[in-house]
Amino acid sequence: MRAVIAHLLWPLLVAVCIAGYWYGGQVGHPVLAFNITYFGLAVTLLILERVMPYEQAWMASDGQLLNDIAHTVLNKGLGQVIAASIAMLGLAQAGPEAASGFWPGHWPLWAQVLLAMILGEFGLYWAHRTSHEFRAIWHWHAIHHSVTKLWIVNTGRFHFLDSIWKTAFALTIAGIAGAPKDVIVWVLAITTYIGFLTHCNVDMRCGPLNWVFSTPELHRWHHNRDPVEGNVNYGENFILWDVVFGTRHLPSDRKPPVNIGCKDAVPAGFLGQLAYPFQAWARRDFYNKKNVA
Repeated sequence: MRAVIAHLLWPLLVAVCIAGYWYGGQVGHPVLAFNITYFGLAVTLLILERVMPYEQAWMASDGQLLNDIAHTVLNKGLGQVIAASIAMLGLAQAGPEAASGFWPGHWPLWAQVLLAMILGEFGLYWAHRTSHEFRAIWHWHAIHHSVTKLWIVNTGRFHFLDSIWKTAFALTIAGIAGAPKDVIVWVLAITTYIGFLTHCNVDMRCGPLNWVFSTPELHRWHHNRDPVEGNVNYGENFILWDVVFGTRHLPSDRKPPVNIGCKDAVPAGFLGQLAYPFQAWARRDFYNKKNVA
C-alpha cells in the first residue's frame, strides 16, 4: 500500500494545488486560494515527512531551523507571496495585462502557462547552472547547498542575491516573449508548489515523471556533496533542459547519498550566511571557475 501511495503522491498533490488555485480564480479570490494551497501543501508535507519519510536520518535536527525559516520569510517566501499577491490584485505593473510581442495570446490559458513555464525554465536552468559552475556566483548559492538534510523547511533557504539572480533570468525571458500578467502569476504559483515537493523528505516515487518534471528523486542527487554528481538536475519545474543539455542524472543502481551538503565553510549563523558572498568577494575569491572535477 505504501508503494502505491508513494507513486500517487507527487501528481496528486500538484493536481490538488493547481485545481484549488484555479477554483479560487474562478470565484474571484485568487490571493486567498494561493495562500490556502501554499500553506495547506506545507502542512500536508510536514505531516507526510513524519508518517512516511524518505530518509530517516534526515528526521534529526540540523540546528538550522530558525535560519531556514528566516531565509524563507525574508529572502524568498515573503518576496514571492508579495509579488504574486500584488500581481493578482493588479496593484502594480507586475506585467502587461494583455499579451504582446510574439506571445500567442489567442491560445487557451493552460497552453500559454505551459509555454511560459518552458521558456521561463530555460532562464531558470541557466541561472541555476551558472550558480554552480562559476565561483563568484556560487558563493551565494552555497547557502542553499550547505544544508545537511532535505525537508520542506529549507525549500526557501536561498540568499536574497540568489533569488534575484534566478528571478531576473526567468522574468526577462517572459518579458521579451510578451507573456501577460495572469500567465506569469500562474507560473509563479506552480513553481512554488513544485519547489515544496522537490525538497520534501517524503517517500515519493515518480517513475516516468522523472523524465518530465523536477522531482524529489532527481533533486536529491543535485544536493550530492560531490560536485561531479551534484552539478546536475538544474531544472526548477521541468527537467527538459537538463535532458537537452545532458545534465540529467538519475542512477538506477543506487540511492543518492545521505551525507549531503557542500565543502565550503558557510557560517552557521543567519547574519554570517547573509554576509558570506560579500566576504568571499572581498577576498577576491571569484576569478576561477568552480571545480567540477
